[in-house]
Amino acid sequence: MAQFHYQAATGDNEIKHLSQILSQCFIGSPSESLDYINQIGASNFRTIGINKQLVGGLALIPMGQWWGGQRVTMTGIAAVGIAPEYRGGGAAITLLQQMLRELHDTGVPISVLYPATQRLYRKAGYEQGGSRVSWSMPTSAIQLRDRLLPIQSVESIEINRFVELQQAFAQRQNGHLDRHVAIWQERLKTDDKTPLYAYLIGEPPQGYVIFTQRRSVEQSTLQVRDWAVTSAEAGRSLLTFWSDHRSQIDKIGWTGAAIDPLLLLLPEQSAKQVSSMSWMLRIVNARSALEKRGYPVELETELHVELQDDWLTENNGKFVLSVSEGKGDVSPGGRGDLKLTIRGLAPLYSGWLTPLQLKWTGLLDASDSVLTIATQLFTGSCPWLPDFF
Repeated sequence: MAQFHYQAATGDNEIKHLSQILSQCFIGSPSESLDYINQIGASNFRTIGINKQLVGGLALIPMGQWWGGQRVTMTGIAAVGIAPEYRGGGAAITLLQQMLRELHDTGVPISVLYPATQRLYRKAGYEQGGSRVSWSMPTSAIQLRDRLLPIQSVESIEINRFVELQQAFAQRQNGHLDRHVAIWQERLKTDDKTPLYAYLIGEPPQGYVIFTQRRSVEQSTLQVRDWAVTSAEAGRSLLTFWSDHRSQIDKIGWTGAAIDPLLLLLPEQSAKQVSSMSWMLRIVNARSALEKRGYPVELETELHVELQDDWLTENNGKFVLSVSEGKGDVSPGGRGDLKLTIRGLAPLYSGWLTPLQLKWTGLLDASDSVLTIATQLFTGSCPWLPDFF
């Protein structure tokens, strides 16, 4: 067996070598990979090597994620790459094992990633937790004239103009991020060839939209980079604002939920999904994850769980989740009425699938009465992310 070593990326030479590996893995240039490493922060990268040979690495992006109205500390995993000549030899599995051990030992409750392949990450205990959906709609089909709130152009497009509104919106959406600064920078990146436009909705602001415009031979498109609304009036005003571009813009493109409440405001079912992808969630510390998320305030109940985690054995065993006044408390013991693996806990925790659906897939087992309790605890808004990392 190969003897791998896992460590934080150190030194200019190692960072340069890692950028070369990642550029080949993700079909880019070394300079682009180096820019990405610097944007995320070199201290947030981990490497895997054999003897003194670096063979791959990944990025740890420290963030938060909103669940049940509460912020849960989360580490996003990105840029997982192994040099092609070392693939199939256990480097990727070892990299993930060591990474999860580090996250657990440092108290991180959950982790999220976008998979290039689900098989690898399922071995590590990740499972589908939510969606990221690209939508498209003809401007002529919006047909709203609800100018309920004023729309104000933002001349100086800076992060601090939008953070508070984004957080107010994110707190109401299961799965949304408390973003790392690098994600904000990507949202606001622009150049002379692609002007960036931003508008606040309402006074005081109840939402915002940030977008670019492009024209091709076939059509012109308003592509939304980021948006947030915190009231029904802001949602209708946003759609009306998009509609007001119909004389020059043929199509609106944006990222939303698989089941998007914004679409309910439209007169007809005119929006179409362009693409959809599922991101994956890993419960790193089961007790902390369950205690940090929010629950229905009016619910007082107990869920007796038996959990199996082959990689982080601290999560193994029986425990009782007690919920009161919207908060959870985990104590060891109990009857183990709901039996599941760490993979099954991810879509249960996020509400991506109902407990009954998870039972159908074989990811958990429980009686009908226990399934009812679990459904009351974890069913919420459709978990989704506008961000890719």
